[in-house]
Amino acid sequence: MTEGRSRRGAGCGLVRRAARAPAAAIPFLRPVVPLMLSFLLLLACRGGAAEMPGYDVYASREHPFRVVPVATGLRGPWAVAFLPGGDMLVTERPGRLLRVGADGSVRPIRGLPLVAALNQGGLLDLALDPGFAENRRLYFSYTERPRRGSGRFRTAVARAELAGDRLVSVRRIFAMNRASRRTDRFGSRLAFLADGDLMVTVGDRGQRHRAQDPSDHAGSVLRIRPDGSPSPRTAALAIPGAAPEVFTFGHRNPQGLAIHPATGAIWIHEHGPRGGDEVNVLRGGGNYGWPVVTHGREYAGGRIGVGTEAPGMEPPLLHWTPSIAPSGMAFYTGTGFPRWRGDLFMGALRGRHLRRIVLRDGRVAAQEVLLEGRLGRIRDVRQGPAGRLWLLTDAPARRGVLYRIEPLAP
Repeated sequence: MTEGRSRRGAGCGLVRRAARAPAAAIPFLRPVVPLMLSFLLLLACRGGAAEMPGYDVYASREHPFRVVPVATGLRGPWAVAFLPGGDMLVTERPGRLLRVGADGSVRPIRGLPLVAALNQGGLLDLALDPGFAENRRLYFSYTERPRRGSGRFRTAVARAELAGDRLVSVRRIFAMNRASRRTDRFGSRLAFLADGDLMVTVGDRGQRHRAQDPSDHAGSVLRIRPDGSPSPRTAALAIPGAAPEVFTFGHRNPQGLAIHPATGAIWIHEHGPRGGDEVNVLRGGGNYGWPVVTHGREYAGGRIGVGTEAPGMEPPLLHWTPSIAPSGMAFYTGTGFPRWRGDLFMGALRGRHLRRIVLRDGRVAAQEVLLEGRLGRIRDVRQGPAGRLWLLTDAPARRGVLYRIEPLAP
């Protein structure tokens, strides 16, 4: 779906929608309708700019909304999490953790372990412990060298406590079992389940064959306990030869992870090669096909695997060709946008937009493209306090921005 948007006022979008209505219903007005609508559009846009200076105002099919920049000057931001009291934490891939105030002030958080920030690696996702208000504990994923000076890299997860503007009691609780010299496709998203298990996505590390080996963490979604030990629930899956943490395998590079608020189902999306980006609803023990089956093709144009389906391999719920390069994902459950409740939102790096997936009974009913070409590469999407959506744009050299999406009064 294309985006209906107004740069400066809610009235702007309303008038533009009116401009698309046929004038044939009033034949004698047909010659003057374009001039009348152009005049109304000018007034509406100017009025919006005067009422809310500094905001960009848009309209989806259901809701007008405004996009408010909260913090600017970010370098490669990757994830955002919300602290009690209104502050936020933002990870930057070069290896920095920031505390962002509601007023947009930014302070560094000290105490991170050594992060190998190169190519697609660095400081990645962030998740607060479900009991954070009491224990001040948080978890983050990052790229590490197994040994100082090593030319090999792997995805790791650490746990720490937040004490003011410093991390204390920092401990790496998990690292993937096979490091490699490749510096791409690390994953990595984190999410807690209702039973306290932590889900971790790991990419195939640029070595696609590894995704079909369940004894290898590469190309897998993992389920661990908060101390990093394997969840007992993975043992019941009885995947032949699997590492004890493996929940599903056959993934390429999952960079979106969200738990369905009503069903508890685990949803991911992952990058395909040239096309073939996927959304999957995970079934424990499932093989999701990469690189045996895919809707994508080689970057040079050749075929990958045996086709788009095969026995014993799970089909995607949704796929995109050409690629939109999805990243970040959140279900909307707030009250600020009532007609968006239950929908899935994700960022698009290549498509440079916010993608809304309208769901009905667990199936995709429609899609809507919002903010296309307006903000840049959207790296993360989260629902924050008061039913607002938050976006991070991924840009180097202090050009990344944290945005808040707010409803406009009807």
